[in-house]
Amino acid sequence: MNEAREVSEFIIDKLYPETSLKSNPRTYRQQARKAYLGLVKQRRPRANVRRQGIKKQLQYLKRNLQYIQSLLSHWPMGERLPLSNGLLYRYWVIQHLYVQQREMHQNKSPRCDDRIVSISQPYVRPIIRGKLNKSVEFGAKISVSLTGDGIACVDYLRWCAFNEGQDLPSQVEAYYQRHGVYPEAVLADPVYGTRANRAYLKGFGIRYSGKPLGRPKKVTEENKAALKKQKAQRREDYRQRIPVEGKFGQGKRGYDLGYIKTKRADTSEAYINSIFLVMNLLVLLRIFFAHHKVLFRVLIKKLDQHLPLLHLKSKSARPSRPRFETMGSKSMLSF
Repeated sequence: MNEAREVSEFIIDKLYPETSLKSNPRTYRQQARKAYLGLVKQRRPRANVRRQGIKKQLQYLKRNLQYIQSLLSHWPMGERLPLSNGLLYRYWVIQHLYVQQREMHQNKSPRCDDRIVSISQPYVRPIIRGKLNKSVEFGAKISVSLTGDGIACVDYLRWCAFNEGQDLPSQVEAYYQRHGVYPEAVLADPVYGTRANRAYLKGFGIRYSGKPLGRPKKVTEENKAALKKQKAQRREDYRQRIPVEGKFGQGKRGYDLGYIKTKRADTSEAYINSIFLVMNLLVLLRIFFAHHKVLFRVLIKKLDQHLPLLHLKSKSARPSRPRFETMGSKSMLSF
């Protein structure tokens, strides 16, 4: 609300000198700024104090929007306005923001559909996460699947809150379109373990890594070995799913995935997809060198034989453990 009010004041300052008016419209910006700081400096303001502060900001913003409408009437229809495209876009955004905040204030509701939380990025929506220090997060929410070779695929990228558990069938079908076969197993987060998803995977003979629904089976001498084997399999599946969680950490720490600087939705999506592209290229490069290590050694020996003066020798280094291991003939899909 404070940013919208400041934008409206800036638009008034741009339009007023271009008109024939002799007095500058009163915006009461100093009083509005003082009321805003008095509210935000409180760590946990009471509900009635917050509601009163929002009402004041709505009144200031309403007055400014009315001034802007009266100032715009000095230009005939179709004539170019003395405002840049960016200011016109923000003027359009703050009008929608005012309507949303007014409806929420009148209805005493803490939410509304397609709520605008950023004037420069109106497509961003608040996402309730329930974390200790960050109960609400802002930004893109993506569904990522990881193959057994460590290749990450961004299946869905959205700016609104959604339940990613509904994307499992489409992600499995996307895996089939890429590789021509269905995966042997799906190693997914517990949020994907709905009855509908389990029935879908069972219909294609795909194993799901989560715990079975319902009451745990009673341990007897007949099923003791089978239950122990299933438990060990779930533990191994959980370990195999760790790399897909590490992909997000790798993107945030190494490639600023958690600090997207672009302003538009399409450029932000391109930025995020390019980060995963670079991480996949590094994985492919590692696999390429691992498969062609023997070929490089033979090539170096041939060069040593034909070019003895260059003394080309391969340095012996301590073998390092690869970060991603191929699954062999198994096809695993992780979420």
